[in-house]
Amino acid sequence: MRIALALGFALFAGSCAGRTAPAAQPAPTPATGYDAALAERLGADELGMKAYVVAFLKPGPNRDQPPDEAKALMAGHLANIERMANEGSLVLAGPFLDDGPYAGIYVFAVKTVEEAAALTATDPAIKAGRLEMELHPWYGSAALVELTPLHRRIQRTSLTDAK
Repeated sequence: MRIALALGFALFAGSCAGRTAPAAQPAPTPATGYDAALAERLGADELGMKAYVVAFLKPGPNRDQPPDEAKALMAGHLANIERMANEGSLVLAGPFLDDGPYAGIYVFAVKTVEEAAALTATDPAIKAGRLEMELHPWYGSAALVELTPLHRRIQRTSLTDAK
């Protein structure tokens, strides 16, 4: 009996000898080229992302303005885009190139839909009912805030000077 117990204990101890406690998980390795100072300046999370608000511009209920008024509203709309981009609250804007239900898109560098709604309320085309905005919280690359300065380097003519 003692031999059986000793043999059982030896087998049990031998089977446990190869096992060790799970190793602590190593910290994630930053992606190649990771710049902690840049990530902090841009407000990036660990994935290099942050919250924005995206706006889908839609034709509004009041589209029957005379041509001169419609042109003036568009000029005011474009001037408003430039103003918000220069202030840093708008990081991306542009029209869609098809005849779908949406006219364009904005990406606002704000945290709440309410902040974006206040910004859209400054647009003359929104005020006149020529355009409407559909706002949604969105999660995207924190690097988007670097887009406007980069765009300025390749933009030959400003929106408000375009014919």
